[in-house]
Amino acid sequence: MAGPDNDMVIAALVAFAILAVPFAFLGGYLNLPTQVFKVVVGIALLVSAAQFLARPPAEGEPRPPARALAVGVGAGLGLLSGLTGTGGGIFLTPLLIFLHWARTRTASAVSALFILLNSIAGLLGNFSATQSFPKFGVSLLIAAGIGGAIGSHFGSRRLAPTAIKRLLAVVLVIAGLKLIFT
Repeated sequence: MAGPDNDMVIAALVAFAILAVPFAFLGGYLNLPTQVFKVVVGIALLVSAAQFLARPPAEGEPRPPARALAVGVGAGLGLLSGLTGTGGGIFLTPLLIFLHWARTRTASAVSALFILLNSIAGLLGNFSATQSFPKFGVSLLIAAGIGGAIGSHFGSRRLAPTAIKRLLAVVLVIAGLKLIFT
């Protein structure tokens, strides 16, 4: 199977990331009491995971959102990713798939790059606010790079879209539980 269309990935990434990156920086900079917020987001992720496990959405012809909508959604997801300490892909990927804005492989590719950009921006925002870099930050960056490369290879060349959706459900469960219990 061929991987996602590179032009579609780039166009979607630009539309979603154009405001997501500065808003991820802002979210990383802000130091809000977020425990209730994290529990609500965690529950939403668990519900999304349950939907992927029970009834993964069928692959259909994608209907990308209007550019203005994608930019606005990207801003919200960027802020959310900065506030929760995630890269935002756990929010973007289900949206892209459930709303048929992209096929599974394209959604995976867009989300991987979206996560990278937002993670860097969120870390820089947090560093700007705290003037310190997490001790385990370099280890996480290396692990994320290796995991991203392996995941990209398997997601674009080896795994069927249904398998990708099931793995996404597992990631959503882990992220949801982490947000609820930490």
